[in-house]
Amino acid sequence: MYFHPLNFRDEFALHSVYNLTQQIVQGTDTDAAKVTSSYIIHGIGPKIRELRKEKGILLSELGEQSNLSTAMISKIENGRVIPTIPSLLNILRALDIEPEVFFAEINGEPEFMGYIHLKPSDYKQYIKEESAVGFLYRSILENTIDAKSFQISHVSLEPNNHRPKVMTEAYEFLYILEGEIVYYLNDEMIILQAGESLFFDGKIPHVPLNRSNRPASYIVLYLFNSESD
Repeated sequence: MYFHPLNFRDEFALHSVYNLTQQIVQGTDTDAAKVTSSYIIHGIGPKIRELRKEKGILLSELGEQSNLSTAMISKIENGRVIPTIPSLLNILRALDIEPEVFFAEINGEPEFMGYIHLKPSDYKQYIKEESAVGFLYRSILENTIDAKSFQISHVSLEPNNHRPKVMTEAYEFLYILEGEIVYYLNDEMIILQAGESLFFDGKIPHVPLNRSNRPASYIVLYLFNSESD
């Protein structure tokens, strides 16, 4: 896959506006281990989707103009994969938008100072697949520590929710808070009750379904992998 080279202006913009590039610390082995950056994972994809629709650009057209597949653009917009810096810059060029403008309305998480105290009012609602019915996502915490990106979300499922199976470039850990959830991994069906948990590779096609007559909810931890296409 071909990517446009990362020039100084792009790199400076990403550092100064969004801290999306990672610090490369030179020196002793102890120094080099301290690499941390913070950014809102769930804000990237919806912002790209919003701009693409405003400009009347199809998924396939944006993919072609940014040297990415249509499937990869869809995954990025739905928060199923984190774009690399070169891929993100290619997308922004195709959308004809400067990084400073793109990140103006997306605020990063606070720097990790040893602990983070969050209240329900701090949780941020977001959308993954637009076609999904009966899904409510709220991001509790997301960050990048030692070059590893993660996100913790609270997910509510209304009765008879539905969407197609999806794949995520992440390992996922679920803890069921209430209700009963029928979780499909490929063709395998797993029934999960409150207090139970599930860990799986998100690249397996999956979907959680609520077939009961009352709401269900769970906490999910995403441990993101690098983008692949």
